[in-house]
Amino acid sequence: MKTALVQLSSSDDPDENLGKIQGFVAEAASAGAGFVLTPEVSNCLSTSRRHQNDVLKVESEDATLAALRAQAAELNIWLLIGSLGLKTQDADGRFANRSILIAPDGEIQARYDKVHMFDVQVTPEETYRESDGYRPGDRAVVADTPFGKIGLSICYDIRFPYLYRALAQAGARILTVPAAFSYVTGAAHWHSLLRARAIENGCYVLAPAQTGVHQSGNGKPRKTYGHSLVVSPWGEVLLDAGTETGVFVFDMDDSAVDEARRKVPSLTHTRQFEGP
Repeated sequence: MKTALVQLSSSDDPDENLGKIQGFVAEAASAGAGFVLTPEVSNCLSTSRRHQNDVLKVESEDATLAALRAQAAELNIWLLIGSLGLKTQDADGRFANRSILIAPDGEIQARYDKVHMFDVQVTPEETYRESDGYRPGDRAVVADTPFGKIGLSICYDIRFPYLYRALAQAGARILTVPAAFSYVTGAAHWHSLLRARAIENGCYVLAPAQTGVHQSGNGKPRKTYGHSLVVSPWGEVLLDAGTETGVFVFDMDDSAVDEARRKVPSLTHTRQFEGP
């Protein structure tokens, strides 16, 4: 299966971002990709909750989603929108960070709301409180496709291996990790975490990422790590996109999942035990 990761440097303007995404998706399809993936918060990367409230929409009214559903149908491709920031009906006004898998007919095949919120202090100057603006999801999701079951996740989820074990044991052969990873934590942990999740579960890990400095007229600039990765079920880095935006195409061989799991069948060796 020819697959493409789209590496973006999204701004806080959804209309501007949509044009760039559509151009990259068309480029990926022209290169023969039947499955295309974009990063986390493809539609709007902003540090301003006020600005997000002004520009984000509920799912049914989101122009990015509508346009990309139409494009997926036109190009006859599977498209994972890594995530969109979307308004919800929550009483506290928090948004959803939602990954959406679109089938080649333009219909939504699966939705996943990010479970683990990035509430951290990376350095004295770099603090994140994702849960202030986004409410966490509460459901793991595995989606059926003709090229294998996909376990959906988003960014900070990668630090919680029990989620990926649950996805793999539910049949996932591909794990998607769209991200807008902090530059500091990315340099320290990104490659190691993604390789570990692939090795532990004998799965492909596909991780399209945001990259560069995201300037904003409505909040502090933010820097993300880039390095969109494809990791094989044996833990090999098959593709590293570096730090430039663009389309990165590779061939995904489903038999590699079976081979890795034959060599080390750890998914069948899980045991129950009493806690310490």
